[in-house]
Amino acid sequence: MKILLCFGTRPEAIKMAPLYHEFKKSNFEVKICVTAQHREMMDQVLDFFEIVPDYDLDLMQDNQSLNELSGRIIQKVDVVLSNEIFDWVLVHGDTSTSSMVALAAFHRGIKVGHVEAGLRTYNKQAPFPEEINRQITSRIADIHFTPTKQATQNLLKEGISPETILEAGNTVIDALLWTCNKIAKPSFLHPEIEILKSTIPTDKKIVLVTGHRRESFGEGFQNLCEALLKVSERDDVAIIYPVHLNPNIKDVVYKLLSNQKNIYLLAPLSYPAFVWLMQHSFLIVSDSGGIQEEAPSLGKPVLVTRTVSERLEGVEAGFSTLVGNDATKIIDAIQDILGNFTGFENPMNPYGNGDASKRIVDYLLKQN
Repeated sequence: MKILLCFGTRPEAIKMAPLYHEFKKSNFEVKICVTAQHREMMDQVLDFFEIVPDYDLDLMQDNQSLNELSGRIIQKVDVVLSNEIFDWVLVHGDTSTSSMVALAAFHRGIKVGHVEAGLRTYNKQAPFPEEINRQITSRIADIHFTPTKQATQNLLKEGISPETILEAGNTVIDALLWTCNKIAKPSFLHPEIEILKSTIPTDKKIVLVTGHRRESFGEGFQNLCEALLKVSERDDVAIIYPVHLNPNIKDVVYKLLSNQKNIYLLAPLSYPAFVWLMQHSFLIVSDSGGIQEEAPSLGKPVLVTRTVSERLEGVEAGFSTLVGNDATKIIDAIQDILGNFTGFENPMNPYGNGDASKRIVDYLLKQN
């Protein structure tokens, strides 16, 4: 059986990496195609997970529109799909790469597997464009690998046949545990981690911050920065913020937070360095879906700077809290956790235990 894994962003690369290695262990003929929506950040992940793409479409361009990107993905990946015969094309999650590659495979009569299927907000604008990308891919996919019971229920309510759904867990937990084991080895040396060890205060509570959502551009990031400035007045806190490269984010953050006491603005970190930083944080403030999934396995609370989330399992279990983009609400929530958090009553991560990749591969073995 011949499999093509196709992805384009750093989060996709992280979540598909353990799946790729599981396919290799099971003697599948598996190939990698990257669209490189995220160029530098994705390449770091591929290097860390020891993956060399078979096809690199290199589609990253400054300030390209979603329509330009989508059209180029279909055009370029069609060359790959016409070059070799694949039994399955597997895509991940909610990116333009996922939905457009799925569409291109469908046009060529190739079966599509959707990894991390079934996440929903049912709000077309939040997250944008991810929500519609997910729904498009669900209409196309032949098999849906859902990460949670809620995701499975979402698909069943939409009329997806239960015979085409495998509730596998989330492969990001596979990747996280693999990474934690690797960076814990005495023989593992990483220059970014060594710099962090010499830079980050060890006597303060670390508030780790990330942000990248389009719907937060402008006022949303301004409000977040206002909240961080207020929290940074505490002497017992260090705010660590690896800033996304998008100028809609970077320009605002550096204008408002540069050279401020107790605030450390960093360039984007490689995945192993970021995992190390999560391990050493007290709490995380983020709009990232992947962090909401990873943090429970590390025992870290997350404040989600979004008004809606497609990952309500973490919210319902008390691992995450939706705080939106209101500065006062963000400040109050951070202060509450800094003063009162002592750990989770039930540490079991609702997003999986690290065996999702094996379950997906075992399923496809049975289809052979």
